[in-house]
Amino acid sequence: MKKHLLLSATLLTGLLFSCGGNGDKTTKSSSEKCAYSVVNENCTLEWTAFKFTERKGVTGTFREINIDGMASSEDPKTLIESLSFSIPTSSVETENPERNGKISKQFFGTISTENITGEVKSLGKNGKAIIAIKMNGVSKDVSGDYTLNAGTFVFKASIDVVDWNAGTGIASLNTICKDLHTGTDGVSKLWSDVDLSFTTVLKKVCK
Repeated sequence: MKKHLLLSATLLTGLLFSCGGNGDKTTKSSSEKCAYSVVNENCTLEWTAFKFTERKGVTGTFREINIDGMASSEDPKTLIESLSFSIPTSSVETENPERNGKISKQFFGTISTENITGEVKSLGKNGKAIIAIKMNGVSKDVSGDYTLNAGTFVFKASIDVVDWNAGTGIASLNTICKDLHTGTDGVSKLWSDVDLSFTTVLKKVCK
């Protein structure tokens, strides 16, 4: 009886191996390589300035952002860390043409800044990024929070334009917009700190 059981087990084992001989070929999946790149049209920079003593936010963007860096990379983080940028200040957009003109002339014009330029300096493992921003002839490193998920990069930070010696631009803009910047307390106020939020959706091509 034991011999019959042993023989049956041997035959069953041989049958399984013979039927599964091509198993490796069917379970292996082809390795796919993907490359990421930056498209200018997928980049947005939203800023929020504050007026009135009680700090009411005024939000805007720029219609044009020019990005330079690696043509593509398999590593999104490496790609982002290679980027530099140039933003024409005349492309400022607040959905109010009159306000656009005042910001362009009274703020950026006063500090002689036709383009805001800069570069990504580092993306830390702790979710902190350092980006250099240059305007009014002054370059400063800005630390902020970032996320990089599924090809979408988001960087958020707050800056004080006084750090770029741009207080004269704030004063000039507040003078020309005195009534518009006067709150219920009768004080005309334009704050020098600005919140920034940059977003880009990377283009992904897989082969």
